[in-house]
Amino acid sequence: MADQPPVLRHPEKAHRPDQPQPKKPAWIRVKAPTSEGYKQTRDIMRENRLSTVCEEAGCPNVGECWSQGHATMMIMGEICTRGCTFCNVATGRPDALDVFEPGRVAHAVAKLGLKHVVITSVDRDDLDDGGAEHFAQTIRAIRHRSPGSTIEVLTPDFLKSGPGALEAVVEARPDVFNHNLETVPGLYPTVRPGARYFHSLRLLQKVKELDPSMFTKSGIMVGLGEDRQGVLQVMDDMRAADIDFMTIGQYLQPTPKHHRVDRFVTPEEFKGYEKSAYGKGFLMVSATPLTRSSYHAGDDFARLRDARMEKLGRA
Repeated sequence: MADQPPVLRHPEKAHRPDQPQPKKPAWIRVKAPTSEGYKQTRDIMRENRLSTVCEEAGCPNVGECWSQGHATMMIMGEICTRGCTFCNVATGRPDALDVFEPGRVAHAVAKLGLKHVVITSVDRDDLDDGGAEHFAQTIRAIRHRSPGSTIEVLTPDFLKSGPGALEAVVEARPDVFNHNLETVPGLYPTVRPGARYFHSLRLLQKVKELDPSMFTKSGIMVGLGEDRQGVLQVMDDMRAADIDFMTIGQYLQPTPKHHRVDRFVTPEEFKGYEKSAYGKGFLMVSATPLTRSSYHAGDDFARLRDARMEKLGRA
């Protein structure tokens, strides 16, 4: 699946004009994965017939993360019902849900000995609940097999789901509920056409209303055409929704058919974003060119928990 040419993998993008792919600056380049730990993680994923967003989305950090036994597992198949212009996950008609998948994910988590696991998925607008119950079953299966592991979910927006979808995931009690806003609202029509900015924001706000103790997290990419003021406004919107943790990373263009890279944001600018976000009250911020939603998620969760305890101690 990962090796399919863009026209087959992204039929909705086949007629788009090619966008130039600028040369990456030195700070964005990473080495090809070759370590023994990388191969072991890959083998466990293959044995359990599991998909990872690391591979499907072409993440630049796959070598580093897999070498340490970290992987973000992607449930509910490899085919998404949406066609976001930034994303390298294949678009089309998904297969039926695999009822044995939650158990296989739990087995892999136990075998890898993960202290912190991230579970994400494609969008499943074809399902009445958007796949919410499948998320909940996966969380429960991991809790059963690895009670000491902390669990982070990175969910779709459940935009077309019936009532109770979000509640089903929250009731399964993941430790972190993540849903990415991806970009500034003005770019949604071209970057994330099937989604709604304020719906996504409200989703995260509602998680806190359902369970105030649950950590919430969201992220955006930069280099899509936004400006600094737009990013600062997203920070304010996130804080108004009581989001604890914000990630900001550089957008990288998967193929010439995808949204163009407007520019490469410098490490110094990322530092400025990090400082601004902490100033606005986030408990945790990760803002670097190679930051992705799940990058260093385990270490970041420990820091997030410590930051809350410190804040409560000062209160």
